Amino acid sequence: MAIVTISTRFQVVIPREIRKALRLEPGQKVQALQYQNRVEFIPVQPMNTMRGFLKGIDTTSVRE
Repeated sequence: MAIVTISTRFQVVIPREIRKALRLEPGQKVQALQYQNRVEFIPVQPMNTMRGFLKGIDTTSVRE
């Protein structure tokens, strides 16, 4: 478990192991969410990387 410190400007540094595991790059956007008593950072994926991620989905189901 990595422990980080909040600076006087409320900034944190994401530990190297986590940055590498999530393939985070400088300047990349992340979404910050409050969930119960914690903060979660979710990397925002560019739309062009989402192309084809639903390939093979069944579209024959009835919708309202």
